[in-house]
Amino acid sequence: MTLILYNTLSRREEPFTPLIPGIVSMYCCGITVYDYCHLGHARTCVVWDVVRRYLEYLGYKVRYIQNFTDIDDKILNRAKNEHTSMAAVAEKFIEAYFEDMAKLGVRPADAYPRATHTLDGIKRLVYELEQKGYAYPSDGDVYYSVRRFSDYGKLSGRKLDDLQAGASGRVETDDPEAIKKQDPFDFALWKGAKPGEPSWDSPWGQGRPGWHIECSAMVKEQLGETIDIHVGGSDLIFPHHENEIAQSEAATGKPLAHYWLHNGMVKVAGEKMSKSLGNFITIRELLAKYDPLAVRLLILGAQYRKPIDFSDEGLQAATNGWHTLQEGLSFGYKHLPPDNPGITDQELENRFQEAVNHDFNFAGGLAVLFEIAKELRKEGNNLTHAGKTDSNLAQLAVKWHTLVKLSRVLGLEIAADQGETPVSEGISAADIENLIQQRTEAKKAKNYAESDRIRAELKAQGITLIDQPGGVTKWLREGD
Repeated sequence: MTLILYNTLSRREEPFTPLIPGIVSMYCCGITVYDYCHLGHARTCVVWDVVRRYLEYLGYKVRYIQNFTDIDDKILNRAKNEHTSMAAVAEKFIEAYFEDMAKLGVRPADAYPRATHTLDGIKRLVYELEQKGYAYPSDGDVYYSVRRFSDYGKLSGRKLDDLQAGASGRVETDDPEAIKKQDPFDFALWKGAKPGEPSWDSPWGQGRPGWHIECSAMVKEQLGETIDIHVGGSDLIFPHHENEIAQSEAATGKPLAHYWLHNGMVKVAGEKMSKSLGNFITIRELLAKYDPLAVRLLILGAQYRKPIDFSDEGLQAATNGWHTLQEGLSFGYKHLPPDNPGITDQELENRFQEAVNHDFNFAGGLAVLFEIAKELRKEGNNLTHAGKTDSNLAQLAVKWHTLVKLSRVLGLEIAADQGETPVSEGISAADIENLIQQRTEAKKAKNYAESDRIRAELKAQGITLIDQPGGVTKWLREGD
C-alpha cells in the first residue's frame, strides 16, 4: 500500500517518497507566543502530531521540528501593556503551550527552535541573499526583492500583478516606511531598531529579524537545505510559506521542501473564529468543558485539509464517540488475562492503513476502530451481565490488541486501570532529576532546542519545571 499525499505545491495527490529511504524530515510552523493557544492551534498541533505518529507506525524514523516565534510586534505590544519584557511574555506562553499540548496528548517535537536562539543563522542567511542580489539594505532595514525570484507565487498560485501592496507580513502592518522599499511587494528580512524595543547587532546595524526569515533559518539549521515535509495551517500558505520558499531557494538553489501540507481553518458554531465576533476560544477554555481526547477525536474525524466546526453538537457527538472507544479499549483490562499474547489482526490493520494512506484519511481509520470497539463493548456487556459470551476469547483478545495498537497511532489511549489517560506514571524522581541535569547542561551549552525538548518531554509526563534564581530548577508532579 502506497502513502498518497495532497501536495499544496503541485496541487495534486502524489505518492510519498522520502529523500532518504526510511527517514522523514518534517517541519511545522509553530505559534507566536504572545497569548494562550486557541482552537486553531489545537487542530494544527493534533493533526501533525498524528501524521508524525502514523509515519512512525509505517516504519519511518521521523525527525519532527516545531518552532516558536518569540520576536514579534504582538509580543512586544503585550510586554509594553503588561510592563514586562518580550522574553518574559514568550516564556509564559511557551510554558502554557506545553501545558495545553500535554493535555491534548500531543507528543513533544524533537526540537523547538526559537527565533531568538537562531539569530546567527538568520543573519547568515540574510547576508547570503544580499550577496546573491536577492536582498538590499535600506536605511537600517534589509528587504527581499520579490521580483528577482522568478518562481514567486508557485506555492499559493498568486501572481504579483494580482497582489495588493502591504501583503508581505506581520512585521509590516500599515507599513509606514514603505518608502524604503524598491518595490511595494518586497518584504523585510531585517528591521532596524526602534526606540525602546529589543534589538541585536548585525552588519546592517541594531535591529531584529523579519518574520519569514526566521523559519527559513530554523529549517536549514535543524534539518538541512531540503526537507521532506513542511506543514502548517492553510493561513500560512501566503505570505509566510511563499516567502520561505523565495528566501531559502534563492539562497541554496535547491527545493526547500518536497511536500507542502496544510490543515484547514477552524469555525465555531458555523462562523469563522475571531475576537471581533466574540467566539474566540482558547484550548484551556475548551478543555474546562470537554474531555481532551473527545476534542482530539473531533479533530481527527474531519478531513484535515477542510474547515472544521467546533460546535457544542459536534463536541458532544465526539464525547459519545470517545466513550465508545473507551469501552472497547477497557475490554482487555476487564475481561482478559494479563498474560494474553499481544497478537493483532493483520486484515483489520490493512483496512486501517488502506484508509489512512489516502492523504491521511483519519476518519476512515477511525471507522475501523469504532467497528472493533462496538463489538468489544457488546461482548463486554455479555460477560458483565450474563457471565459468558458465545465468541472466542482468544479471537476477541486479538481484536482488542488491534484496537489498542491502532488507537495509540491516533493518540487515543486509556490507562490499564480504565481510568484517566496516563500522564505522570512511569517516571521516577531519579529519572526526573537526571533529565533536569541534562537540561541544565544543554542551557549552559546554549543548546536551547534540547532544553525545550526536555521540558516538553517532562510536561507530557505531568512534570512541571520551575526555574528559580541561581540556576536552580524545582519540579512538581501533576496532582501534587
